[in-house]
Amino acid sequence: MVAKEKPVEFEKDPDEEPKKGSKKSNPLKGLMTGNMLAKEPFVKQIPYLGFIVLLTVLYIGNRFRTERIVSESEKLRKEVVNLRSESITTAAELMNISRQTEVARMVRDNGIDLEESVKPPRTIKKSIW
Repeated sequence: MVAKEKPVEFEKDPDEEPKKGSKKSNPLKGLMTGNMLAKEPFVKQIPYLGFIVLLTVLYIGNRFRTERIVSESEKLRKEVVNLRSESITTAAELMNISRQTEVARMVRDNGIDLEESVKPPRTIKKSIW
């Protein structure tokens, strides 16, 4: 007579998914132990997660760049306002000192020996013939 062999029974891994009738495993525990990260459904999603991380990094970088550009444009706007007011002031001063009476006063004050012309200016015409 030949003895029948008994089937070998393996011990179940405590990290294996529980059967339908037993308690559900804690997802946080699975994440902390790393079992959840090694499962096939999660591994299939890694390229998408990488894409989302890339988009997040690009979004943050774009936001910092935009803030820098807005700050710089505001600084330039203030500089334009200051330069415009300086230009208006300079133009007003130039108009003031270039008046005929002001020029005559400056000539007299500086002691330059010039006289104001009493004759009106004439136009010089050059004819070809």
